[in-house]
Amino acid sequence: MKSFPVALLATVLLASACKTHYEVASIQRTRIVVDSRYDGQPDQKAAEFLKPYKHVVDSVMGPVVGRSAKYMTAQRPEGTLSNLLSDILVWAGKDYGEKPDFGLYNMGGVRADLPKGDVTYGDVLDIAPFENKIAFGTMTGAAVLELFAQIASTGGEGVSSSVRMVITKGGQLVSATINGEPVDPAKSYRLTTIDYLLGGTDKLEALKKCTNVNAPKDASNNSRFVIMNYFREMQKQGKEVDAKIEGRVTIAGSALNDK
Repeated sequence: MKSFPVALLATVLLASACKTHYEVASIQRTRIVVDSRYDGQPDQKAAEFLKPYKHVVDSVMGPVVGRSAKYMTAQRPEGTLSNLLSDILVWAGKDYGEKPDFGLYNMGGVRADLPKGDVTYGDVLDIAPFENKIAFGTMTGAAVLELFAQIASTGGEGVSSSVRMVITKGGQLVSATINGEPVDPAKSYRLTTIDYLLGGTDKLEALKKCTNVNAPKDASNNSRFVIMNYFREMQKQGKEVDAKIEGRVTIAGSALNDK
């Protein structure tokens, strides 16, 4: 009879002991904002170590693409930045031979606020860091109403200036219009959004019903480049980029609050 190696026996016993069933009781997270507050007392050794890399990063992220009239944020049910981004998608339609009836930019796709004053490449990259690209699709009015009901259930997403929605605090759709007219279930509507949402992600499953989809895959169609193109165009025209709260998505009985 062969002897059983002691080391192997110990391993088997240890593995057996580790088979105890565990369950995750809870998950907690916290966000640490690294901003100018840390510039007051910089760590000299860290600064020296990063110096050769900082020059390269600044040369890429530092170029100014335009100016913002004010600090903008993405808010539910409606925010200045989320309004701006959905309007930019509609604005960009001309470059693709498209005339969208409305635009949609999801709140989850907005990852930072927009600073007031000079806006750099890095600022735009912070806002739209993903590889999401502009996309277009056609929906029936019935599907649009489904989509708007889903937007209501999330508490609001970024929609373009042609849209007016009234929702309840509980996330129900009360009414919806596009270009001042009630959404007609039998009519077709052209929308612009980001390709990520066309799969029905972020609880916007009605977008899976889009037909006649135009979703260019080239990197130049990334949403951040579309955003930068808009800022550069406004800069050429000598304009600061601005947006306001104007009742695109409102909670029944609530007053507007421009942020």
